[in-house]
Amino acid sequence: MTTTQRRWLTQDAYDRLRDELVELLAHRSAGSERGDGTVDSESDQFVDEGRRRARIRQIQGLLYNAVVGQAPPDDGVAEPGMVLTVRFDDGETETFLLGARDGADLDGLAVYSPESPLGAALSGARQGEQRTYSVPNGGTVQVTLLRAVPHGHHRP
Repeated sequence: MTTTQRRWLTQDAYDRLRDELVELLAHRSAGSERGDGTVDSESDQFVDEGRRRARIRQIQGLLYNAVVGQAPPDDGVAEPGMVLTVRFDDGETETFLLGARDGADLDGLAVYSPESPLGAALSGARQGEQRTYSVPNGGTVQVTLLRAVPHGHHRP
């Protein structure tokens, strides 16, 4: 039995994804025209239709499992919906939203998925706690959670 993970989204991200879904569902691929007035080949239409259907399924899944704008408790624990400030082992700091990347936030915050290496390492961490995660080149990075606050309470 599989468990579906709830995805935290801002209201703005939810609205943008919903609008994209409406647009994708309204699109009829009876033959897409190029800018020069010629019609794409049948194979191009097939690939585009496959991508469109895959994107529709992806967005439907995100919206169906969305937790919209409900702020998690302000308890300093890293979880979806929290804005995290971290310090990496090289001394650099970064502030980002832990949430669904597909619903990227418009207020200028980077968004990291809880399934990303950094997001997975920090999930459940408390302020002051250090975690380590692997990077694609095979190395590891140490990161310290400096601050975790609910989205909307994170103004610098």
